[in-house]
Amino acid sequence: MIRLNFKIALRNLWKNKTSSIINIIGLAVGLSACLLLLLYVNYQWNFDRQYKDADKIYQVMTNFQDASGKITSTGGSPGNGIAMAIRNKIPEVDAITRIAGGNETLIANQQSSFKKVDLFADPEILKIFSYEFITGNPDIALNTPNAVVLTEKTAMLLFGTTNVLDKTVKYANKTDLKVTGVIKNLPANTLLRFDYLMPWSFYQTIDDEARNPGWGNFSFLAIAKVTDNNKLDLINSKVKKLFNENYTKQKNENFLFPFADTHLYGKFLNGKSIGGDIEQIYLFIALALGILLIACINFMNMTTAKSERRAKEVGIKKTIGATRGSLISQFLTEAMILTIVAVLIAMIVVEASLPLFNNLLQIEIGIKYSNMSYWLGILSVALLTGLMAGIYPALFLSSFNPIQILKKKTTRSRLLPFNLRQALVVGQFCFSIVLIIATLVIYKQIQFIKNKPVGYNATLLAEMPQNGELNGKFELFKDQLLRTGAVLSAGQTSQSLTRVSNWFYGLKWPDMEKQGEEIVFNRLQAAYDLAKTSGIQILAGRDFSREFASDTAGVLLSSSAVRMMKLKDPVGKSVTLFDNKLKIIGVFNDFLWESPYRSGKPMIVNFSKNHGGNINMRLNPANSLSKNIELISQVTKSINPEYPVEVKMVNELYATKLQSEKILGILANLFGGIAILISCMGLYGLVAYSAEQRTKEFGVRRVLGASVANIMNLISLSFLKMVFVAAFISVPVAYYLMNRWLMKFEFHTNISLSIVLTAIIGTAVIAFLTISFQAFKAAKAKPVEALKYE
Repeated sequence: MIRLNFKIALRNLWKNKTSSIINIIGLAVGLSACLLLLLYVNYQWNFDRQYKDADKIYQVMTNFQDASGKITSTGGSPGNGIAMAIRNKIPEVDAITRIAGGNETLIANQQSSFKKVDLFADPEILKIFSYEFITGNPDIALNTPNAVVLTEKTAMLLFGTTNVLDKTVKYANKTDLKVTGVIKNLPANTLLRFDYLMPWSFYQTIDDEARNPGWGNFSFLAIAKVTDNNKLDLINSKVKKLFNENYTKQKNENFLFPFADTHLYGKFLNGKSIGGDIEQIYLFIALALGILLIACINFMNMTTAKSERRAKEVGIKKTIGATRGSLISQFLTEAMILTIVAVLIAMIVVEASLPLFNNLLQIEIGIKYSNMSYWLGILSVALLTGLMAGIYPALFLSSFNPIQILKKKTTRSRLLPFNLRQALVVGQFCFSIVLIIATLVIYKQIQFIKNKPVGYNATLLAEMPQNGELNGKFELFKDQLLRTGAVLSAGQTSQSLTRVSNWFYGLKWPDMEKQGEEIVFNRLQAAYDLAKTSGIQILAGRDFSREFASDTAGVLLSSSAVRMMKLKDPVGKSVTLFDNKLKIIGVFNDFLWESPYRSGKPMIVNFSKNHGGNINMRLNPANSLSKNIELISQVTKSINPEYPVEVKMVNELYATKLQSEKILGILANLFGGIAILISCMGLYGLVAYSAEQRTKEFGVRRVLGASVANIMNLISLSFLKMVFVAAFISVPVAYYLMNRWLMKFEFHTNISLSIVLTAIIGTAVIAFLTISFQAFKAAKAKPVEALKYE
């Protein structure tokens, strides 16, 4: 029976080549989109879950509290002293490590040097994370200060081999380190990415905060591994007391949070996780299933549209004894054959499009064909698709009454009414319109944030790391830059203007209220010409100046800091920063240093000529960008030849803050277009069905004088009504969902009427073009062909 059904299925599919091809294309497109989305979901879901005992790995978080104990915010960097306190006082924690770095710094052998991402950690990091060692012993790899562990890629880059144990590399062109291990390359979906790993004991020799950790500073991460995750409540009850036992100036509580959940559940409110990027994962799962569903609906519509051609076949088979079950089996076999072909095409499409997909989203997704779960997933999707696509046509076609069929009466089954097919198409276009509106809202939100003033002039503002000889020869570097005409001004800051990395408690000022102790400040250290170079607006007082020697003990405050500190006429008043008495010389307008979607912490900028890290440059608009960069590169190479030149435009760095929303927009746009394409194929199928059912009606109308335009209007208007019904249903749904999404941001746009109208009109136009082709074909048919058998 199976063999016979298979032969009959192949014969029928070959006989109806056009509809078979449309069905295969529709299913293949839907399946490829579904598989790509599910691969992306799997990539995001498995962030940091690939390590052994990943469920026992936790990040130490901090709940910041006001004087009453109310939680005001939650941060991922605990007090710098917390790791050692947990190690000494909580035996249920098996291992804990401090983590710093994550910057691109120079690593070299005797022949060449490269800028690669560094990381510093306690030796326990190798006990917490199950990095796979190619060479070396993880038990002792970080036990000495001059040790370094390389990734496989870094070892190959430096030496061309991974057999590099005990070889020497130079860190930051200063310190020789001995290679004590090489590990397999880290997966792309991990938060702690690095190219080489160094011990904390070495970091203490180059960083004062590591050498003298303060509880009021929040510079380092702390990652712990517990002996039993069932004892998490007990552990957290002990951890939350440690901060206030060791630091009485503020009220904070630390707690352990699953490290593998940080990526997707990293949004907190009142000290509790309330989600985060997991919402996008749910969205993409719904999108994948939605696209697959509308592809299956297309199959149903195309199959039932050709029901007249199969009616006699069904009638004859039932007359000679075929059971309904055997007919259902035959039609499901046809559906499964089409699905298998579509799956094979979809796999080829996915494999071919993955490089472009990865490049578009700047991720690294690959298919592990040796992984049995992948094949089980493919098989599950194929079976689900075959059943979804084939079950309704099988039930519909097998329900025909043979007597009615052979008497040429209506073949329309009462099992599922015609209105169901209309409802399915309405559902398809509801889905499409929601996606169009979502895409337009996301685009508008990104443009709104891009155009929002950032508080400094990012146009023609460039930056580069202050490495090597640039640290001690900045004035020479600046003088030579100005002489070339490439820049109008240059200055030094401790960090990039686009990346916050230093915040603290404990600023003091005259007449400070008790609540002032709870204010968390962002801190930037800078030298001269900060405002001149960056374009930060000084509201009162002035910038740091060489004309005033006392400015070396000066600070600038942001306008929000002045407001929260309740200072009147702040210029000239004193503040105390880490026991250093400093004088307020200016107030500047707030600029965006943290998330562009919400207000940041109040900010203080203190003078530091020797705490560089970043060089800011205002480029000369009279020259081309390429010429300015070329001149900067020449000067940089002449002073700092050991380091590569890295000039980055600040506006491009700022744009990376929008990456998450940009990815959401790309995926909604891409797969929204696919959903519309598949929906139009489904509409084509329903129009074909209607035209086939009404062939004689159109013939009679033509004989009685109806024009081609009359027939086209008759078909088109009835189907365009479904599009507008879909719009009526989908617009409120889309408005609710996207308005809820926008409310996550403090700074956001709104959903305008133009977006809604664009989505409706755009969908209607696309649908009309799809309908018109089939309507014109039906209207142009010769009446005699339709009526010759009557």
